[in-house]
Amino acid sequence: MLFRTLLRALRRRWHSYKYRFVPWIALNLSQNRRTLRYVPENCRDKIIPDEDVLATLLKVFQALFVSDFNRQTDILVLLPETIKSKYRDLLITHHQRTELPRCNIQQQNIYKPGEVLFNTLGFSISRETSSLISAGKGVFVTKGFVPKGAVVSMYPGTVYQKHEPIFFQSIGNPFIFRCLDGMLIDGNDKGISKVVYRSCNGRDQLGPFKMSDSTWLTSEIQNPLAVGQYVNNCSNDKEANVCYQEFDVPELFPLEFKQYLPNIMYSCDIQSPLRCVVLVALRDIQQGEELFSNYYTIIN
Repeated sequence: MLFRTLLRALRRRWHSYKYRFVPWIALNLSQNRRTLRYVPENCRDKIIPDEDVLATLLKVFQALFVSDFNRQTDILVLLPETIKSKYRDLLITHHQRTELPRCNIQQQNIYKPGEVLFNTLGFSISRETSSLISAGKGVFVTKGFVPKGAVVSMYPGTVYQKHEPIFFQSIGNPFIFRCLDGMLIDGNDKGISKVVYRSCNGRDQLGPFKMSDSTWLTSEIQNPLAVGQYVNNCSNDKEANVCYQEFDVPELFPLEFKQYLPNIMYSCDIQSPLRCVVLVALRDIQQGEELFSNYYTIIN
């Protein structure tokens, strides 16, 4: 009885780990060609332009900022008057659309983050039990419609350069994403990975300005897009409907919106743009569908 229990535990462990086991990948590539994605070269691994990714993130983050305006007092005090007045005007417009009287402008948390996402992009997503057997959690479109080419999610986590230490964090960790240039993103929300992210998040905070979002480590997620690490790999029966796309945050990204970025650099002394990874819809995705990606990208 004990042996069978151990065997079942090992089998579950293997199913979650085999996608990172190089010999298994090599043996299965030819058998599972529908689960592969081919791109001609690194520089062409873009589904949509970076400008479109940036525009989407700014649109969502601005909506989250305005929706949670009452909590932004400490930040607003330090912003230029022109920027503060812009947000006040946006807030008034926001309340007029929701038919709320102006006397309630200071009301807090009118919408939850998922509702803000739906009102902004026309869809919402959440983690649910996957439709794949033994796959654990997955990500579903719970409301609305995702058009082809839309940014549908983000892959959160600590960003490591190729030379930086990640050995202990990687043990038994199926949430490490490898970028095309060798950079790594640790999207695990438990154990050492969680401690490291929280430490970096506290280290980089500048007064009231947070340089990243740590709420994806909790059950109360501030950025509703930050669930991309739970998107499962496609299979022969479930084709990919989203694809990973790397995106470097520009230097002039608004300081007040960085609190919604679910990524942070492991080292603060490296002068390079913050690497983010978004998931882009490969086709129209309907309400109720689960998101599936390609874990393997073949560069010719």
